[in-house]
Amino acid sequence: MKDRTKYFAYPYVVWIFLFIALPSFLVLLYSITTKESNGLTTIHFTFENFKKFFNPMYLNILWDSIYLAAISTAICLLLGYPAAYIISNTHISRRNTLLFLCILPMWMNMLLRTYAWMTILGNNGIVNNFFSFLGLPKVNMLYTRGATVMGMVYNFLPFMILPIYTALSKMDKGLLEAADDLGANKKTVFRKVILPLSMPGVISGIIMVFMPAVSTFIIPQLLGGNKNMMIGNLVEKLFILNGDWNFGSAISIVMMLIILLSMSVMNKFDIDKEGGARLW
Repeated sequence: MKDRTKYFAYPYVVWIFLFIALPSFLVLLYSITTKESNGLTTIHFTFENFKKFFNPMYLNILWDSIYLAAISTAICLLLGYPAAYIISNTHISRRNTLLFLCILPMWMNMLLRTYAWMTILGNNGIVNNFFSFLGLPKVNMLYTRGATVMGMVYNFLPFMILPIYTALSKMDKGLLEAADDLGANKKTVFRKVILPLSMPGVISGIIMVFMPAVSTFIIPQLLGGNKNMMIGNLVEKLFILNGDWNFGSAISIVMMLIILLSMSVMNKFDIDKEGGARLW
């Protein structure tokens, strides 16, 4: 009797082709084609779009994007690890409530969450009104690099907390008891047992935060005021405002390669070979 279970995979193959393989192929195709003066796109293989990207102006935008994304990822790690550690060690009756509060902002659209921060950080926002109430001068917080980083940290922090929490919650508590019986203090237990076993979650969290942060465009557009353009804003401008799909596709391919490279580098440090919190 033939195995018919393979037929259940066909819908997924079609889905992968339509929504992953085909769009990626079209982006690659646009990146190696040129646009004529009459608006038509010719199938002319060229690397001019990629050469154009290495203009110092575009490289500076790329560097700023990686820099801001790295800062946001580092802050998310500093905030997310203690939060995940506290949640994993909380009693089960309160743990679900803390997890619910952690993922609650994700139920709201990112655009609305970012608009909320505009109200908080604006010149007449909640923070500056509080400063005025205390007799302090107002601080220009909106449309700055700091506001962009703050918005990315707020939006992507749950992506750091959840995988670290998963790794910590799956940890064998017997190892902690064994280390305690052997005379290790809390600092040694954390450094020798907890931190190494939680590294798969840390690696997954870093990847899950860095990837959307480096390519985001809504957050820097609203909170940064386009004063600090990131690579996502550049791609949006090329596609929507300039209509230069060829150059925009070339930048998208470069970003895809950078993200894949970062994933491969981070996975080199993934010490979990048996699954756990590992995503790739």
